[in-house]
Amino acid sequence: MDSGNIVNVLESEGVECLLSGERKIPLSSCNGKTVCLFFSANWCRPCKALTPQLVRLYDTLRIEGKDLEIVFVSFDRDEDKFNEHFKCMPWLAVPFDVNLHKRLSDMYHVDRIPSLIPLSSDGIGIEEDLIGLIEDYGAEAFPFTRKRREELKAIDDAKREGGKIEELLAHQGRNYLMSRDGREISVSDLVGKTIGLYFGAHWSPPCRAFTSKLIEAYNELMTYNDQFFEIIFVSTDRDLKEFELNTSTMPWRAIPYHDKTRQDLCRIFNIKEIPALVLIGPEGKAISTNGRALISLYGAKAFPFTELRIKELETALGKEGEALPPQVKDLKHDHLLKLDMAKAYVCDFCKKQGRFWAFSCDVCDYDLHPTCVDKSF
Repeated sequence: MDSGNIVNVLESEGVECLLSGERKIPLSSCNGKTVCLFFSANWCRPCKALTPQLVRLYDTLRIEGKDLEIVFVSFDRDEDKFNEHFKCMPWLAVPFDVNLHKRLSDMYHVDRIPSLIPLSSDGIGIEEDLIGLIEDYGAEAFPFTRKRREELKAIDDAKREGGKIEELLAHQGRNYLMSRDGREISVSDLVGKTIGLYFGAHWSPPCRAFTSKLIEAYNELMTYNDQFFEIIFVSTDRDLKEFELNTSTMPWRAIPYHDKTRQDLCRIFNIKEIPALVLIGPEGKAISTNGRALISLYGAKAFPFTELRIKELETALGKEGEALPPQVKDLKHDHLLKLDMAKAYVCDFCKKQGRFWAFSCDVCDYDLHPTCVDKSF
């Protein structure tokens, strides 16, 4: 039997109709449409979390005139729970029958829920994660085929590697970014600049800590490189209030909170954790996805963040270390201090933050800036 023809499958199982709310709908209503089977259950938290997103997708595609139908196949243990889950769904459902649902899940190799399976010869199978595709692309993923997935991936690759900043940060409905005071600033103003895409959220303590470092580097760069550098905030805040609180402390521009470009950029640059800083060169192509480390290590000195510039800084650091003695005896401390490389530390004499070279004690937790050695109390 052709498992891709849901009408034939259900007829062979003795099913005479589908449900739409309290109404009975003939199986033939699925003919000629892209049909997806939605395996879900009321007791399943991920299922209940996904359902509202799937409702929005379904409504959007129906408004656009797409021939889509979703058919709910329940994993619930009793009919009351089935009805409770189904009442929030605008699509169709297979009538409640535990044994039938078990046979359908076996037929379509469903080993987890929620699962969404498109019934077409080129449909994306459960092992390829159609739900993940929909979470990434929304309605653009229709008709949920492998061909469409490859097309979307090619579009992402072109935006990431194509060198056109307007295509990366804007779209037909929006060609501007938001300033801290709410002004709309054209994306075209960024052409030819080095850009940092800052992915972060106010709820994240590491993001708040990095934001302070980034503001310090940004302000320093703006004093002499304001025509060549800009940062764009890509929020992963949980709501608009958090976003507004976050951006109120930032001197740079931001993607509007309700714009899907925020999610698109996270996907395009494969952002898995925050804070993250992706650096885009003047030609519009990514030069580093590790901007967080570069700012944390070198601050504004890392500009323009090219491999050549980082090598220059590393070489200069090496020469600086070679010019320092391997160990010293400082008047302010009882133990011998050895030259050490530290990404960040606080000098125990001047109480200011230091980077890279320090004279450190192996016996106790004591660090000195090289410039603070041998100073008396």
